[in-house]
Amino acid sequence: MIALIQRVSKAQVTVNNKTVGAINQGILALIGVERDDTEEKADKLLKKILNYRMFSDNDQRMNLSVQDIAGELLLVSQFTLVAETQKGNRPGFSRGATPELGAQLFDYLCQHAQATTVPVQTGIFAADMQVELINDGPVTFWLQT
Repeated sequence: MIALIQRVSKAQVTVNNKTVGAINQGILALIGVERDDTEEKADKLLKKILNYRMFSDNDQRMNLSVQDIAGELLLVSQFTLVAETQKGNRPGFSRGATPELGAQLFDYLCQHAQATTVPVQTGIFAADMQVELINDGPVTFWLQT
């Protein structure tokens, strides 16, 4: 399971010109599900996202997590994260989960995130989404379980 996480001052996702999720300071996490992913991998990834120290402390060092700053989390599914890009000029998706497994694990991740103390918003799995963000820093990390 993959998360491309970005420290944002604000972010939102829209579907059919309607905002379906929006946050202020926090993390925008683009989530890719691979064919061998499990609920255990989703749990591990969520724990890493919530505890990843990517926010600045008073000394301007990245020592604080989204929980430490009382930030928010926007989870957006993005199957293209699992693309194979080493060869040629066209991505391959054979490592990607089936749509059913992808939906199941993305929903699982979202439900477990919403059970935490961090305010959580989400996109809509498999929808044509437009994502807007202000990447603070910019700060972006690739996490994989």
